[in-house]
Amino acid sequence: MTEAAPIRFGTGGWRGVLADEVTFPRLDALVEGVARWLREEGQGARARVLVAHDTRFLGAALAARACARLAAAGHAPIRAASPVPTPLVAHAVRRGDADAALVVTASHNPPEYQGVKVIAGWGGGVGDAQARRIEAHARRALASGPAPVARAHAGASVDLVAPYLAHLRDWLGRGGQRRGRPAIVYDALHGTGAGVCERALRERGACVERLRGEPSARFGGAAPDPTPERLAGLVARVRAQGGRALGLATDGDADRYAVVDADGAPLSECEALALLVDRLARTGRLGRGVALSTATGSLVERVAAGHGLRVTRHPVGFKHLARALADGTAGAAGDESGGFAVDAVGRHKDGILACALFAEMAGEEGLPLRARLRVLARRHGASAWARVALRADPRARARLVQLAAAPPERVGGARVCSVALHEGLRLAFADGFLMLRGSGTEPVLRLYGEAPDRAQLARRLAAGRALLCMDGRASDR
Repeated sequence: MTEAAPIRFGTGGWRGVLADEVTFPRLDALVEGVARWLREEGQGARARVLVAHDTRFLGAALAARACARLAAAGHAPIRAASPVPTPLVAHAVRRGDADAALVVTASHNPPEYQGVKVIAGWGGGVGDAQARRIEAHARRALASGPAPVARAHAGASVDLVAPYLAHLRDWLGRGGQRRGRPAIVYDALHGTGAGVCERALRERGACVERLRGEPSARFGGAAPDPTPERLAGLVARVRAQGGRALGLATDGDADRYAVVDADGAPLSECEALALLVDRLARTGRLGRGVALSTATGSLVERVAAGHGLRVTRHPVGFKHLARALADGTAGAAGDESGGFAVDAVGRHKDGILACALFAEMAGEEGLPLRARLRVLARRHGASAWARVALRADPRARARLVQLAAAPPERVGGARVCSVALHEGLRLAFADGFLMLRGSGTEPVLRLYGEAPDRAQLARRLAAGRALLCMDGRASDR
């Protein structure tokens, strides 16, 4: 990566390997791009911009540099008491406490990554058109070289935790009566959810045991991504409780979540989302529709429709779902990678909110969660869904381009009913789908599949790997 290479946003902001894609001069250019974009957005010469960071290496230094650059551009930076979860930053913008926000984070990416998420004034990540404008301004700043700025002045930082928890407490208070105190094992993966998420869980009456709660710039040497292979310790601890505990986890900046049922088996993202939508609808806290990504399984859609809720589908990337919340199309949103939000709380995905709802569910309905999933399957129809990550080697990428140019008519014996090409390749079948796309944040290819049951799903995913001429090695991510 050279310093002149353009800055590009993926599905969740700007991110890349630290000291390669992400450097201090490139951060300067990005922040200059954001500053100019804010003026174009009508924020004037002095927008209030909240600046925060997570536990990653150099996060505090990069955030301080961003504050200095914003101040030099005439805006009013507000420093968050960090490290802090991204959902709390977005919540503050949603409340009107700032006109926009920058969060120095690479979310669930490996520890060698860094980046920046840009939260727009309506409380969600910037959209594609906004990102392109910021990129264009950043490109010009890179070419001209931003002027040096004085060291940022020390100022008081704002607490985002107390207002968020108070709002969450008030909104969740509309739930039912607890039958007991659920036992929760919470894995923070060394991220910013530590401390905040446990407080939210305990306020739902849970007894909480925390794993990996110490902040770490290296996240224990692996990506802070709550996937099954990263949650082996959580699974073991839940199993040791003999069916009496629920496992919950959040990613590095606490905007994604994962659930391990009382038997120690992780729920898929779509199973968890179906339970959340069902819970909200049954307790009268979801009066509008539900926004879902195109890669999300159909069980969630069928559950929502069963409650009389309108469902809309949107491209992959939570920023698209957040816009559906902002324009009133939906009251809740969820995606295929552990993203979930409720407009009454915030418009950015929120792993802490999801975990609190599962604690509420466990306390009022009991464990295991799969008992409720069986009810949903009997009522709305069963299906199996999964996603995997594949190495994005040049041959696989070239093969994906070829498949998009000439999609197959049959896959694994099943006839392709329709083809969508706006996000890689999505093949729809009478009983599910197969979707292949390049990640917008990591050098991997994503493979998503749905089928009537797990056996057929395994065959469908194997057929998808075969389409890419892969050797089958992949990870659930």
